[in-house]
Amino acid sequence: MGVIPLTDVSRRTSRLPVVTASIILVNAAIFALELLGGDAFVAHWSLVPAEVAAGHRWITILTSMFMHGGWAHFLGNMVFLWAFGPEVEDLMGPARYLAFYLLGGLAATAAQVAAAPASTVPNLGASGAIAAVMGAFLVTYPSDRIRSLFVVFVFVRTAYIPAALLIGAWFLIQFLSLRTLPQASLGGVAYAAHVGGFIFGAVAARLFEGRVPRGPD
Repeated sequence: MGVIPLTDVSRRTSRLPVVTASIILVNAAIFALELLGGDAFVAHWSLVPAEVAAGHRWITILTSMFMHGGWAHFLGNMVFLWAFGPEVEDLMGPARYLAFYLLGGLAATAAQVAAAPASTVPNLGASGAIAAVMGAFLVTYPSDRIRSLFVVFVFVRTAYIPAALLIGAWFLIQFLSLRTLPQASLGGVAYAAHVGGFIFGAVAARLFEGRVPRGPD
């Protein structure tokens, strides 16, 4: 069973989500380069915690935020970003939102490196920064309803789920999965990055607000 968030049905944004759309386009362009460059490209630009912890290849803190491990990873991340990003961008304004997104990715990376500083497994993906966006959405619009798809094998159903329930359940899963960190040193999901990015987003969201949040339409 899976849940795929699609969009916030409780409000309309007052401006086009230019930054969110641009971030998705940049991710798409980098993913295309990954497909063309193959393993050599991924190895060169992905983040290795042990190297960053030793003070090397810090540029990969940025580059790895726009890379993905495959089509499912890429498409899943972009769907989540499009579901929650436009409302957070509308609240913060383009410049603040871009800074918030990048800092969220940095916080996520710091959490992952701190959790496994000796790991030599390459890390890549936008999910840490997107987790920050989800954290900001949760503290700002917890009662908004998110149109989502419930997928059970071949059965698909549309549901409207409160943001507090949907995002809260997602975060709980990530937090409980932190116990798998020893195994994650061999590869897998970067749960510490998700948790670190989310906490940053929830704590820092109010500092980046460009206006007072509106109520649901």
